[in-house]
Amino acid sequence: MKRIPILTLVAMLTLVPFSPVFSDMDTPYHFGFKKSKNGAPASIDQEGFKPILQKHGAIFQGDPTKKELYLTFDNGYENGFTARILDTLKEKKVPAIFFVTGHYVKDQPELVRRMVQEGHLVGNHSWSHPDMSRLSNDKIKMELERVKTEVARITGQQEMRYLRPPRGIFSERTLAVSKELGYTSVFWSIAYNDWNIHAQKGAAYAFHNVMAQLHPGAVILLHAVSKDNAEALGGIIDAARRQGYEFYSLDKLTRPASVSTVPGRGSR
Repeated sequence: MKRIPILTLVAMLTLVPFSPVFSDMDTPYHFGFKKSKNGAPASIDQEGFKPILQKHGAIFQGDPTKKELYLTFDNGYENGFTARILDTLKEKKVPAIFFVTGHYVKDQPELVRRMVQEGHLVGNHSWSHPDMSRLSNDKIKMELERVKTEVARITGQQEMRYLRPPRGIFSERTLAVSKELGYTSVFWSIAYNDWNIHAQKGAAYAFHNVMAQLHPGAVILLHAVSKDNAEALGGIIDAARRQGYEFYSLDKLTRPASVSTVPGRGSR
């Protein structure tokens, strides 16, 4: 066998292009769904990520045979409407969950305290609202632990069981890591373009968009920065109840035997 000089071998190897190997678990997905029409369940059957969500216990809607609704709010920053939203929830005796970021917790500790004091759940929306599919496992853990620790410090809420991935971006790896940390990832089956504060179109627009998608077991995503949502919320709750729906805590969906701390209707 002809020997190849070591320097020649090194030179040859440097010419070979390096191709990094990526795991399928790192494939990023943007959550999407087929909207409900005429009361039919929303669907992710057409989405390639459905088996991944099922595998890791993520949820996007509840039992499609029961007229139960789960109200969720994303709170990335405060725009002056969360207090009114809380007032409406208290008046209507409706439980909700608020997914908060680090910025929100630092900027609005009194509102976060009020959420907990009035019996609502506070969930994790990450510290800095990153695309978590681009973060290492350690950085994902840091993002989530900082929120949990700070919420516990200002409210006394020691348990944080629910996560909403920022921007609805996830991978199988991020779902697996967050599950190992004790989180259930929560997506949604009702949503509309409500997050853009420069494109608010009035309470009637918000009302129509939510009610047109209403279906049994719906997990409703609303952004608390929306003036339209704050103004429409009471009407949405009343109209849904007239159709036979009731609002429940996410704990009922993941812990069927649990009881929400919000008194009155929909507290079971």
